[in-house]
Formats: sequence, C-alpha cells, structure tokens
Amino acid sequence: MKLTVFGATGGIGQEIVRQALGAGHEVTAVVRDPARLAVTGERLVVHRADLGDAEALRPAVAGRDAVLSGLGARSRADAVGGIAARLTRPVLAAMEAEGVRRLVVVSAAPVGPAAAGEGLLDKAVLAVVGSVLKDVYADLRVMESELAAGAADWTSVRPPRLTNGPLTGRYRTVVGGTPPRGRTLARADAAHAMLAALDDPSTVRQGVGVAY
Repeated sequence: MKLTVFGATGGIGQEIVRQALGAGHEVTAVVRDPARLAVTGERLVVHRADLGDAEALRPAVAGRDAVLSGLGARSRADAVGGIAARLTRPVLAAMEAEGVRRLVVVSAAPVGPAAAGEGLLDKAVLAVVGSVLKDVYADLRVMESELAAGAADWTSVRPPRLTNGPLTGRYRTVVGGTPPRGRTLARADAAHAMLAALDDPSTVRQGVGVAY
C-alpha cells in the first residue's frame, strides 16, 4: 500500500513508519523537522510541511491508499491548545481535496466507553488519570467528534498508558469498546494495531480499544 504518516517523528509515528516499511509498504512521512526522523528506507519519502496548512499537505496525501496519524499532545500545554484536533483538521481537508478516504488515528482509552467488569481499583486509577490529563482527553474527544461528523473512513485506536516496550503483536482489541483491566500498551504495539486496522473493515468509523 501507499501510506502517508503524520506525526512521524513521535514515538508511535516512528514505529508506524518503521513497521510499514518492514511490511513492504511505500511510506510518505510528513514532518516539520526531518532531522528528528530516525527511520530510513528505500520506500520512504520525507515530506517537510507546515502541519497547519491543508494546501501544503495535499501533495503528501495525493494518490495515497491510506493515512495514519500519530498526532497528539506531547504535554498538557499542547493539549490546552487543542493540538490533536487543530492539526487533524488540515489533514482531513487535504484528504478530502485529494479524494483519500481511509484514516487511522491514535487516541486514548479514556476517550472510549468504560470497560465492562472493571474493578474498583481500575476505576479509581482511571479517575485519577482522567483528572490529571483532562485537557489531553478533552482535545482527543474534540478530534474524534470531528472525525465522526466528517466523511472520512476513520478508525480511532485507543490505547491505555503507553510504554517503550518491544513489539509483541500480542494484545487485546475491542471494536467499539475497551479491553477490561487494560493498563498498558507499548508504542510499538499501538503502531502495529493501527496498521492492522487498515485492512479490517469492522474498524471503519469506529473506536478500537487496544491493550495487553
């Protein structure tokens, strides 16, 4: 497939690029600073662009089969500015202008529905995390509501707390829900789940909970 990756210099974004290249895909990585992208490959094109400019993004998505986005807040200050929603809007506009429909984004588990059978300890932990990171999750909820209102064939992958563990390919997924007692997921496996969603029609216009 011909893929475009936004947020390609982030932890999940670089994993998406690395794994997609390893699977034989052609990848366009959209970045603001090419020096921050540590991944290389024969089928990789690095596209430098202002992520807030939909016109500047159109060449990066033209002729692509799908777009994947690792865009999101790297700090609570970013979230207060609504960075995930703000940067996803130009991506959607560029995709619409170029007739590209498939989009997979990363979100977060608390944006999805509560898991069935969640224990008191898990609920308490989620309440604390939700309070501390409320601006991050509010930003992601706005992003997801705008995806739902648009025409793209989107999937929102919602991991819990992210780690820097190795790729395992062994995790639980719940389309339209949240895995119970799902506390962590490696960024490498979050990227793996996003790539896997591309070929899964059951995930189109759905949130997908992913966790160990």
